[in-house]
Amino acid sequence: QLQLVESGGGLVQPGGSLRLSCAASGFTLDNYRVGWFRQAPGKEREGISCISSYGGTTYYTDAVKGRFTISRDNAKNAVYLQMNSLKPEDTAVYYCAALQRIKLKSTQSMCTVPSTVMDYWGKGTLVTVSS
Repeated sequence: QLQLVESGGGLVQPGGSLRLSCAASGFTLDNYRVGWFRQAPGKEREGISCISSYGGTTYYTDAVKGRFTISRDNAKNAVYLQMNSLKPEDTAVYYCAALQRIKLKSTQSMCTVPSTVMDYWGKGTLVTVSS
């Protein structure tokens, strides 16, 4: 079965950290850009960080720049999102998505194109930042 599975979400206090993982099964990620997206209650899903197929290029939206770090380990077929200095406004369901690298010209654009463009989506993991 071809799928992405997120893990690592949970409840954390403001200022805390979490590390999300996105694992692929049934296919290999090394030909795919991967992005992290989130959807807060009552809001549209937004792209927050994307990474090129071999990790050389990354993009962050302004809301998470300097606090979140995206990385990947193609040998483990996984992508990660290290989230530090978490704020209550980071509360959301976090999703990862994969898109074949030939389908877009830039890694940044992966975070802004419509969700229907993606080849694969995970089911999401909930992150709650609250005291």
